[in-house]
Amino acid sequence: MMRICILTSVHTAFDPRIFHKQAKTLAKAGYHVTLIAQHDKDEVVEGINIIAMPIPRNRSWRMLSTWRMFGLAHQQKADVYHFHDPELLPAGLLLKLLTKKPVIYDVHEDYPGAILTKQWLPPPVRKPLSRLFNLLGQSAASQLDYIVVATDHIATKFKSTDKVATIKNYPILEKNAPGTRGEPGRPTLIYIGVLSEIRGISDIVQAMSYLAHSRNASLILCGKFYPAGYEETVRGLKGSDSVEYRGIVKPEVAGQQLGQATIGIVCFHPEPNHVNAMPNKLFEYMAAELPVIASNFPLWKGIVEGNSCGLTVNPLDPAEIAGAIEYLLDHPDEARQMGENGRRAVQEKYNWDSEGKKLLELYERVSGGTS
Repeated sequence: MMRICILTSVHTAFDPRIFHKQAKTLAKAGYHVTLIAQHDKDEVVEGINIIAMPIPRNRSWRMLSTWRMFGLAHQQKADVYHFHDPELLPAGLLLKLLTKKPVIYDVHEDYPGAILTKQWLPPPVRKPLSRLFNLLGQSAASQLDYIVVATDHIATKFKSTDKVATIKNYPILEKNAPGTRGEPGRPTLIYIGVLSEIRGISDIVQAMSYLAHSRNASLILCGKFYPAGYEETVRGLKGSDSVEYRGIVKPEVAGQQLGQATIGIVCFHPEPNHVNAMPNKLFEYMAAELPVIASNFPLWKGIVEGNSCGLTVNPLDPAEIAGAIEYLLDHPDEARQMGENGRRAVQEKYNWDSEGKKLLELYERVSGGTS
């Protein structure tokens, strides 16, 4: 049985892409899978051996802990190593050098683009650091066996190698089944994910203030505020009296929340790391048969309007967001049809079944056909 070791220093053990999609797909296919990730204990879950790493106290502590992760990975004597975070590049290269085994780098985001919006970095250093990071990523890619990317846009960042596989972060259909749609006469919008300024949280909260009280509409926010002080800012905005904060929810609970909502909303700001992203939440809303309101980026517009499953808006304009909400509430039959269209689109093309097959094909190539 081929042994696979998956590493992540940023994500928790039950990350949807890493655990619920990739690790479980590989384990079901007969591979022996070990996952080294942030968790509270070592355990075996659904056939996956989890080696727990402590949750880091800060970013510096996390960077230092990557070397402990390298040591644990090296001890596994795996046949394939698959790591998920750019800060693990040195560890991945060292594993390649010392073990001579195949090493896969999984790139979730356009990291050079993301650096340009990091608030904790001084503005003057962002562009030079972004360029440097891009060069380092290209150099490392040429020395590793495969680069897995989450979008076609990210794939264009690795033109220096032909060993790139695009495995998109589409939802698992059975985890996002349509639900009961909540209380009659009380429409509910929902957002699940990181709650930050550049993800449009202030704008969608303020959009609620434009709705007449007779609408009796509410907004549910599920996730963690970033940075921590941002929560106080959001709670002080107009419209916050129509918002319910439910904190971080587990994947199975998130599915239940979506099933009870009326509209899914994702209004990221037009930042470099957003305009060409394909946020998993958009497809999860569609899978749950929710009409969606999304940012009017060309890529997103093509998905939403191309499948007639919602409306796109200027994410920086709360009044326009509110107008889209009102349109969907005023046209319930059309909104219902949009939800059905979105669900159908996910069933036909935007689902993990197709992407999971690509993952297994990649491992067939990497392993030479043995599992």
